[in-house]
Amino acid sequence: MSSIEYIKFEEVAPSEFMPLLNQHKLREHLVDHDLFDLELAKSWMANKIKVDSSCGCKVRAIFVDANLAGWCGIQLEDGKYEIAIVIDERYWGIGMRIFNEMMIWAKSFNHKTLFIHFLDTRPEYKFLRKIAKNVYQSKFMERNFTTYELEIKNV
Repeated sequence: MSSIEYIKFEEVAPSEFMPLLNQHKLREHLVDHDLFDLELAKSWMANKIKVDSSCGCKVRAIFVDANLAGWCGIQLEDGKYEIAIVIDERYWGIGMRIFNEMMIWAKSFNHKTLFIHFLDTRPEYKFLRKIAKNVYQSKFMERNFTTYELEIKNV
């Protein structure tokens, strides 16, 4: 089984994130944005560091067997805590382990509800539908999402 580490963004060089952030396969499932150069990567990382310092939030780089595999976080958006998990396609099989770890984080923050928004390019996640309190279509930045509302006590 692969070793997973959750590292603060301050400990990762922006140049390490750029290949991941510009990966075509990942970008298909994210809100449209410009390709990252070093300055944009630094700015994006600074924003995630700021989010990480907010009450009830936690944002980490994900390393698998000492290789940067992605990032994840509990973030506050529009007054609601949401989960983000962005993983290099080579590591897509570890998503459930990351999700379970994030549920532990959410419990430690005493969150009662979390939201997960998947762009409509993604298939439905049956395990999320099964545990979700509510599943509905939402819109953000002119894109359609499937939103899963999770009660933490049920996860």
